[in-house]
Amino acid sequence: MTEASMEAYWEKFLAAHPSYRGSPYVVEPFGDNPALADELGNLVLSGRKSATCSSVWEYEAKGESFPQVGTLWLVLDGRNEPMCVVETIEVTLRKYNEVDADFARDEGEEDLSLESWRAGHKRFFTRTLAEIGREFSEDMPLICERFRVIYK
Repeated sequence: MTEASMEAYWEKFLAAHPSYRGSPYVVEPFGDNPALADELGNLVLSGRKSATCSSVWEYEAKGESFPQVGTLWLVLDGRNEPMCVVETIEVTLRKYNEVDADFARDEGEEDLSLESWRAGHKRFFTRTLAEIGREFSEDMPLICERFRVIYK
């Protein structure tokens, strides 16, 4: 997808929700590969997924600011096509081993249990943290976000 077509999607969103005009936003898929972007994006569209988490270490390594309440996100699929726009409604910092069953369920993945959340996210963070020279840790800091779909 081209930058121009992403801008066109964003303009359609703003036409439907003019109060967001001028608001900053991020443009990216969920996950770290096209298949995961499609899977997680579809969970968002279905209403099953309303939360996500990221490693604090990855934000620090990239020099990026943490998400904040009100952050807008143009969610992309695995082909970098827009799927929807979500708005962050809650941000908490907690350690991986402090994530509770409610948050795991709101992430909407696998069987919605804390056990499957831990297994899946341990695999994910083991893979992605290696790219920045870090290793997964049970007490690694996470940015935990809840969001709502505001446009699809």
